[in-house]
Amino acid sequence: MNTVKTTGEAQAGKEEALRVAVVTGAGSGIGRAVAVELLGEGWAVALAGRRPGPLEETAALAPPGTPTLSVRADVSRPDDVAALFAAVRDRFGRLDLLFNNAGTFGPGGVPVEELPYDAWRHVVDTNLNGAFLCAQAAYRQMREQRPQGGRIINNGSVSAHTPRPHSVAYTATKHALTGLTKSLSLDGRPYGIAVGQIDIGNAATDMTVGMRTGALQANGETAPEPVMDVADVARTVRHMAELPLEANVQFATVMATAMPYVGRG
Repeated sequence: MNTVKTTGEAQAGKEEALRVAVVTGAGSGIGRAVAVELLGEGWAVALAGRRPGPLEETAALAPPGTPTLSVRADVSRPDDVAALFAAVRDRFGRLDLLFNNAGTFGPGGVPVEELPYDAWRHVVDTNLNGAFLCAQAAYRQMREQRPQGGRIINNGSVSAHTPRPHSVAYTATKHALTGLTKSLSLDGRPYGIAVGQIDIGNAATDMTVGMRTGALQANGETAPEPVMDVADVARTVRHMAELPLEANVQFATVMATAMPYVGRG
């Protein structure tokens, strides 16, 4: 059973005019940074994630009086996704933005011939199936609401273009996410639904902390890699989100300037 917590009840009478966003994976890293950035600009944000504690920590970073909604949801579970978007509809009445961010790298450093099938399935279920389920639910709501339309931004990763060693599951799902983005973008046109993708490289989060001390390179060596402030990612997402629906950033890449991505391999 999903648990739901709301704050900002004093703003209930004003929510009709609010821009409403759903951020998945909002309990940490990029998801938390994007949620905080949107909240700081006056968005009402539904925070979704598997662990209630981190979601509450993110909600506590909202400016006073800013409406938030915290929903425990595993995006790989259709029932959880349905409950998440039902809670958003009940609380806010509409949806303007989905930041499809929840994801997992899976077991790191495991060669393809040793990767357990259960690990492969977990990455696919979270990164690809979860993104589809959330996008489908958002699409349905955006199509039916009045005014019609909204925006979906998928978190692709630079691995949507170029892999790291021993990352077959993560890389495969991120390449697939690019196809999902393109197809959703095409199908959303008649309903004013704009869909884009942000491909992120080496944002400083818990997930990338090891890169600063040493990451496996394509030539087999291990070398430290530069990272960038995750706030720079959040500002980029906000820029994409705040465009009028007549304009769309289809694909954006934001990365640490000197990371070994261009020319990787």
